[in-house]
Formats: sequence, C-alpha cells, structure tokens
Amino acid sequence: MNNTFTRIPFTAAAPLGRELEYISQCILEKKQLSGDGYFTEQARNFLEQQFGTKSVLLTTSCTDALEMSALLLNIQPGDEIIFPSFTFVSTLNAFVLRGAKPVYADIRKDTLNIDEKQLSSLITEKTKAIVVVHYAGVACEMDEIMSLAEKHNIHIIEDNAHGLFGKYKGKWLGTFGTLATHSFHETKNFTCGEGGALFINNTDFMDRAEIVREKGTNRTRFFRGQIDKYSWVDLGSSFLPSDILAAFLYAQLEKSEMIQKRRRELWNKYNSALASWAESQSVTLPAVPQHCDQAYHMFYILLPSLSARTSMIEFLKEQNIQSVFHYLPLHLSEMGKKLGGDKFQLPVTENISDRILRLPFYNTLSDADQSRVINRILGFSV
Repeated sequence: MNNTFTRIPFTAAAPLGRELEYISQCILEKKQLSGDGYFTEQARNFLEQQFGTKSVLLTTSCTDALEMSALLLNIQPGDEIIFPSFTFVSTLNAFVLRGAKPVYADIRKDTLNIDEKQLSSLITEKTKAIVVVHYAGVACEMDEIMSLAEKHNIHIIEDNAHGLFGKYKGKWLGTFGTLATHSFHETKNFTCGEGGALFINNTDFMDRAEIVREKGTNRTRFFRGQIDKYSWVDLGSSFLPSDILAAFLYAQLEKSEMIQKRRRELWNKYNSALASWAESQSVTLPAVPQHCDQAYHMFYILLPSLSARTSMIEFLKEQNIQSVFHYLPLHLSEMGKKLGGDKFQLPVTENISDRILRLPFYNTLSDADQSRVINRILGFSV
C-alpha cells in the first residue's frame, strides 16, 4: 500500500459554523436536552420557511420519518406499495413492518430513479402508495408520477434522503408527495450524525402526525395549552430527536448556501475533469436532466463491469483513497426473496448495482485531496 499520503475517506462530517456553540447553549442556557426544545423549533422553522411545506417535524432518522408515513397512511396487511428495488432497506422496511406487500419497480438507465414508464403496469386495486427515491438528489419524473397517482387515487411518498435543496422544474423536492422524508445522517449534505425530518404537504395529516410522533399521545397539544391533560389516543412511537442534535443541525442549516456552493464546486470539478477519461474508458458519468436542479449529494461513476469496479476499488485503496459501491438490489436480498422479490425482473437495477462506484464527496473535501483522487483515477485503465 502507498502510505505516502494520508487517507482520503469516502465521507466525513464536521462542524462548519456554530454547532459547538449551540450545543453548549442547549445544555447550559436553554437547559432542555429532550425533544422539541428551542433548537428543534429553530430548525423546523428554517425548513418550513425555506421550502414552503405545510409542516415539518424533526425525527431521529429518515427511517423514523418513513415509519411515521406508514402509520399516517394506515397501511394494513395486504396493501401493496410500489418501490424502486435500488434503494436503502429503510424505504421498504417502514411499510413491510405494517404488513404491506412490496412491489418492485426497475430504474431508469440515466438518472437511476424509478422508471415512471413501468408504474402503470404495477398498479392494482390493492396499491396504496408509490414511494419514489430521488437518487443522488436528482429528481424523479414527478409530472408523470403525480398524474398517475391522481388518476388512481394513491399516495406518493418522497424518500428525499438525498435531495434536500434539489428541484424538479423549479419546485423543491420534498414538496410533491403527500409526505416526504429526509435524512441528516452523517453522510448527507446537512447532518447531526443521526436525524431526519418529515415534510407534511397535506394538511389532513398534520394533527395526527404530531400524535404519532409523540408516542400516540396528544402531548404536543397539552404543551401548547390547547388541552388541560394529555393521554394515549392513537398508535405511535418515540420519534423525537434530542435538542442537542437539533442544535448541531440548525447550525448546519444556517450554512446551507456555503455548503451547497462547495458541493456544487466539487461535483462540477469531478464531472469536467473526468469527462475525457470516462469516454475513453467506456465509463458513464452521472446524468442530470436539464429540467432538474440537483442537490449535489454524491458523485458516482458507472464502470463497464463488476470486475472493472472491483479492480478500481482495489486500485484506489492502494492509493489510500476510499471508494464504495452502493445499494444491492432489495428484490434479490434474503429478505426480499422471502417476500416474493425474486419474481420480479429488474435488469437495469441489477446491472447498475454491479457497476456503480461512489467517489469521496463531502463538505470539507479539500481541493488538493480532490485533485489527488482525480489524478489517480486518470491513471487507471479499465
């Protein structure tokens, strides 16, 4: 192994503003460490004002926001939910936990998003919702998807874990579906280590969402002085993050312009510097349709084959550079097969999963380190 240079990780999270100051305030001044404190409210207000959604509730993870979505839609055993197989397991788990039957859709070859052309053939009288994932922060084709949902009277849930600050035809991602979920995991553009948010775009769900998030109680209404006591009134769980996490998150959100500007610079540099090499090596770079404003969540390349990807991972590892593949097809996983996933033919998903490689991409990646990654890649022959 070449130890001349320090290791460049695939991802790294770091304070970029007043994170530590706000955590100190939370502990020493505000004196509330549990959920829904001062900084939770600050982060919530920021997101509601920035994106114009009806209501935002912070959660402990995007997974919890998805589980809240399943509860809010009253998912019952036998309900069918359409998903892309190329996604993180939480997207499905949240609904399967309520007894839903997963129906898998293939992805597009260009954006790696759910193939909207397949959806009509997958809808049945049991279909309750379609969950779309804006992969890499590039929008799914929401006009066609929303039109289909309206025609069949089914819900759209946006798994927008990658897409905060992305747009489709000028409209923010996370504001199309009935509900939308977001992630503040340490790999995301904005982080508090572990965290998430639920965007509620339909007012019919606002009151119940507060109850579901507060363990099935109307405790939030009690603290607002709307009732003189609270009790258990519905199903729910403990989905509130600590205000310490919200303090860290709010400081990150305050730096949103700086963060997005830096990530755009990094993405553009990769894209331009690798273009000629990619063409000569039969490597594909990310596709971003003209009508989509991406969120600059990641930069990936598609190698010609699984063996080529394996070779590149090993090559970069020898240079002290970490690169990673991404999702394995959920329909072919052990649990996916138990739920009938192996009955689905999803050739694009399986092909992309074998070939995709994600490069180091994070807010504090230096110009020098990125140039080192690029230079090493340019020296690799497939």
